[in-house]
Amino acid sequence: MFRNLFRRKPTPSKATPGRESKAAQTPDELDPTEESAESTEPERPTPLEEEEAAEREPQPKGPGGREDDLESAPPAGPDAGPDTVEAAPGAEDIVPDAADSEEAPAADLPAVTSEGMPLESPEKRGFLRRLMDGLSKTRATLTRQVSALLSIGRAIDEDLLEELEEVLIQADVGIATTMHLVQRLRDEAAGRQLRDAAELQPLLRSEIEAIVGGDDSSVDIETAKPFVLLVVGVNGVGKTTTIGKLAARWTGEGKKVVIAAGDTFRAAAIEQLEVWAQRAGADLISQEQGSDAASVVYDAVHAANARKADVLIIDTAGRLHTKKNLMQELEKINRVATREVEGAPHEVLLVLDATTGQNAVEQARQFSQITPVTGIALTKLDSSAKGGVVIAVRHELDIPVKLIGIGEQIDDLRDFDGAAFVDALLAAEDS
Repeated sequence: MFRNLFRRKPTPSKATPGRESKAAQTPDELDPTEESAESTEPERPTPLEEEEAAEREPQPKGPGGREDDLESAPPAGPDAGPDTVEAAPGAEDIVPDAADSEEAPAADLPAVTSEGMPLESPEKRGFLRRLMDGLSKTRATLTRQVSALLSIGRAIDEDLLEELEEVLIQADVGIATTMHLVQRLRDEAAGRQLRDAAELQPLLRSEIEAIVGGDDSSVDIETAKPFVLLVVGVNGVGKTTTIGKLAARWTGEGKKVVIAAGDTFRAAAIEQLEVWAQRAGADLISQEQGSDAASVVYDAVHAANARKADVLIIDTAGRLHTKKNLMQELEKINRVATREVEGAPHEVLLVLDATTGQNAVEQARQFSQITPVTGIALTKLDSSAKGGVVIAVRHELDIPVKLIGIGEQIDDLRDFDGAAFVDALLAAEDS
């Protein structure tokens, strides 16, 4: 936008705070009176000479068109804009005025919140595309084989349905859920007198949609204040990361968040949670390692009430269903939360690792016997070829998947959308 401007050798000057300097203005933005004043300068070059001079001289690239930026900035291409320029050498030492901060950040410098958390930029791909990428491994084993199996010209028979069973089981849809789906297809094919295998593809899609559902299943924190969220799961599934990402999301929405460091069992658990709390701008309530977890929750509930917090997130120690003492501790935490806050915990979120496949289903079954699990956060979905576990959990346990992790970025923990999930799972490879 600056290539048509001609500048004589610049002299050091400062842009007036709160105003944009003339060097940063386009010819269309210049005031006519300023053009008149400048017309008194002797021997003004022709437009052609201006063009040639502009190509030889460094182009202004600094915030607000500062003179010190003009001296150090490299030439820009003719199509360079605010989103495509590269940082000039030493640009990190330049502190722009508030009025200059309207320019978009450089493409290689991600926008961050005041707590240092990256924000989602407008240039990021849509959620469906990112979900499709996250499910690419599952799609490679499921969609490709289903498409090849249910192809035009192949007859619908028992051999076909048995092969379909194998494909679904390999994608960790689970035996019970697979048998349900195949039986539904068998019944529909008989009732509609279908003959071609390709006619089963839309039927399979509709049956999966019926299982995962299309209703909003996100965590609604507006139902209580403080909204008490209890997070449970075995070690290594990503509980701490899930808590940190949720805290960052809600503080970014202007909510007051308190985190209870209820995992007093694992070494370094409190320190890791403290890092996430600081990054998210949330308050952390903790005690020494080995303390009574229920006591930590008691302190956290009172702190949340005193600070008028919107959300209280309770972390818990990773536990297996075989560790009876840890399961008893979970029951005690539940009792404390219920006694101190009416209706608490308002959400019991079970974090599962998608890469564990059917083992995740068994974990969900065991945890639901100890505490009323109301939702599931399925992490590492982008690292797994077992995305069918979403279908299995929903069908076998009737527990809604509320959150899915499709990447490592702060905004890659997303509310589960059943329709989008099915679209991404069964999308064609070239879509």
